[in-house]
Amino acid sequence: MNTIFDILRRPIVTEKTNYQSTGLHQYTFEVTGNATRKMVKEAVEQAFKVTVLKVNVINVPAKRTRRARSRRMAIRNNAYKKAVVTLAAEDRIPIFEGVE
Repeated sequence: MNTIFDILRRPIVTEKTNYQSTGLHQYTFEVTGNATRKMVKEAVEQAFKVTVLKVNVINVPAKRTRRARSRRMAIRNNAYKKAVVTLAAEDRIPIFEGVE
């Protein structure tokens, strides 16, 4: 059986996710590759004591980039899975509060 910490890897904090958390009550997490919507919903509800209304799971593909000072130095970012969790209007997750 997977624990909460096996499913939720880390919160994703960007400008877009900051807007989503304040305006739309949506929070974004990086999750394990085998996580399902139901597993993510249960993990978020147990970890933060909130009511989850909806979960969207997205597979983010690997991307190739280059180093800033070298044309030949190619770097490959790993693929990962992320989950966008929509909460009830009265619920908040405190780790996202105050992040700008």
